[in-house]
Amino acid sequence: MEVSESEKKAARWAHDLFVLNIFFFHLLLTPATIMLGIGLEGLLIPLALSLSVITYIYYRGHREPRWFVAAHWRLAFKRCKLLLIGYALTAAILLLVELLTMGMKDAHMANIMVTVITRIAIMPTLIIVMVTVVMEASATSLVSRGEVPDKILKEFPPHS
Repeated sequence: MEVSESEKKAARWAHDLFVLNIFFFHLLLTPATIMLGIGLEGLLIPLALSLSVITYIYYRGHREPRWFVAAHWRLAFKRCKLLLIGYALTAAILLLVELLTMGMKDAHMANIMVTVITRIAIMPTLIIVMVTVVMEASATSLVSRGEVPDKILKEFPPHS
């Protein structure tokens, strides 16, 4: 199947948007909120912005009329799902630390524990961020060649 340059550009935007989401909201904004000492609530800002981008990627993949472009938006959303798993793991660890520190009598020790475990809690998300960026580089290469991964072809065949 021949893919036009305009279709390649539209398909590439899905992967570029995912990487921009990672770069701005995870690699810049999240550490900034930590360094500014905004607290756990500060982590909700990049999370909310990232979830907005993820939602857009999902809807764009399901509303795009051109098959090749839609296939790449759906591929980008598959990477988003990995990121959502990272968010869930991070949230679970943060919830655990909240439960552990809830009954502590020494407020200073509880604060130290929250600070240390918060840094550890973001590791699942950070690791998945790094993995998905590498995956997106590969996807961008596929777009340039006008290809779609076999797994996407099986889930979303061209005649859909």
